[in-house]
Amino acid sequence: MGLANKLRGTAVLLCLIVPTFASAADPTADAKAAAARWDQTYNSGDMDGLKGLYAADAMVIPKGAAVSGADKIGAFFAGLKAKGFEEHAIKVNSAQMKGDVLLVTGRWSMSGPGEGGAKKTFEGNWVNVLEREGSDWRTVLHTWN
Repeated sequence: MGLANKLRGTAVLLCLIVPTFASAADPTADAKAAAARWDQTYNSGDMDGLKGLYAADAMVIPKGAAVSGADKIGAFFAGLKAKGFEEHAIKVNSAQMKGDVLLVTGRWSMSGPGEGGAKKTFEGNWVNVLEREGSDWRTVLHTWN
């Protein structure tokens, strides 16, 4: 068998194998793992770790003005934590892979100070757009209502 035939055979084999690996990725499992990592990091108060879950140029869009950049995002969430917002929980409802981008939607809830200092549960819809960086996912867009 000549070199050209070996290369063609290798190319055909790769075409058969590569789709199997690509389809083995489970976007829902990746999304749930990323959401659990976010919840655990925020709830533990590790704001340096939390900002590490965001891309350097990420954007968080809360009610009001957008927050850009991992450092400012870490400071934003540190401010929420300092005000008594805790017990954050994300429930992933859908996850879609678009190349190296993961689009995730779901619900969020957390407790925080309510009227008269009583604890109140806050909740709503949540959207995250994550981008693959090596074997990790980094959030590039995070918003909720």
